[in-house]
Amino acid sequence: MPELNPRVAFFLGSFGGGGIERITAHLAHNFVKLGVKVDLILNRADSTHLWQMPVETRVIDLNARNVYLSLPGLVRYIKKERPIALLATDHYLNEIALLAKQIAGVPLRLVVAEHNQLSKTARNATKLKIRLVPMFVRILYPWADAIIAVSQGVARDLAEIASLPLASIETIYNPVISSQMFEQAREPVEHPWFSSAEVPVILGVGKLEQQKDFPNLIRAFAKVRQVRPTRLVILGWGPDRPELEALIQAMGLQDDVDLPGHVQNPYAYMARSAVFVLSSAWEGLGVVLIEAMALGIPVVSTDCESGPSEILADGKYGYLTPVGDSDALADAILQVLSGRVKSIDSISLARFDVETATQKYLKILGVT
Repeated sequence: MPELNPRVAFFLGSFGGGGIERITAHLAHNFVKLGVKVDLILNRADSTHLWQMPVETRVIDLNARNVYLSLPGLVRYIKKERPIALLATDHYLNEIALLAKQIAGVPLRLVVAEHNQLSKTARNATKLKIRLVPMFVRILYPWADAIIAVSQGVARDLAEIASLPLASIETIYNPVISSQMFEQAREPVEHPWFSSAEVPVILGVGKLEQQKDFPNLIRAFAKVRQVRPTRLVILGWGPDRPELEALIQAMGLQDDVDLPGHVQNPYAYMARSAVFVLSSAWEGLGVVLIEAMALGIPVVSTDCESGPSEILADGKYGYLTPVGDSDALADAILQVLSGRVKSIDSISLARFDVETATQKYLKILGVT
């Protein structure tokens, strides 16, 4: 290592229960094992999910009401603590981190990571600040010391909207598969539908928002239920919950569809599901697909940009269906429930292993 016990900082807005937080925790645990000191910088450190991070983590609370107000605190942190590297994990955070480095004027390797298709996020947004993201990305991202994309599709999209050479963006698949995930998968599930295998349960996981297109999954489920008894559970929280509840009621599915909200351990639910479905309109990678496959659960996904086709090798390891096509999604689910299962081998899953990603992150952060 260039420096004995180097310090690396992760910059997140908050620390909820989502995929980016789980990815950060995986990396942090491995960094600490290798002697790297870890700082977790948050706009507000009032999360109940910080238990996921290693106890050695130093949490830096910027006490900022929003990401934009975090700039002065981040500048002060960089000037005072001078970590060897800082990893920002979201386009808004990336922009603030890039500005903070310029203002601080001290040596720092700043790496930004992009987890989503920015072009689609902006195009489907109603808020002006989101629609303007591509413009700020074009201006600010060239200041980064390195840029990470979580899939080849995200890399291509980012290169196009930021007018960057594709070769300047490194694709590193998310660190998803860990021993802790398998341990958590063995924990009990209190939900009554998972206590018996008599009626198969279809599972979806994600934020209840437009991107995840859970209405498509609910409509597909209604068609599956016409053929055979099944149940549907969708884990997650988000602004579209009232709309989804209204759709469930309107279709008369309230006895067979449940929205438990956010759960701390989705792996236990995955491990007891008959099939996992990703119904998204667009994705960055699709971490939940990888998690379900690693736990041996057959998967069905929309062939959205980007990620699912990379993960599933164009349909070799799981069914891919057109975006928004509930008939095709229902047919694929019925294929799985009738025993026509596609699966992935351990060698192909290795690219999503935490240890593999850890070494790539340490290298791009300049630690090794």
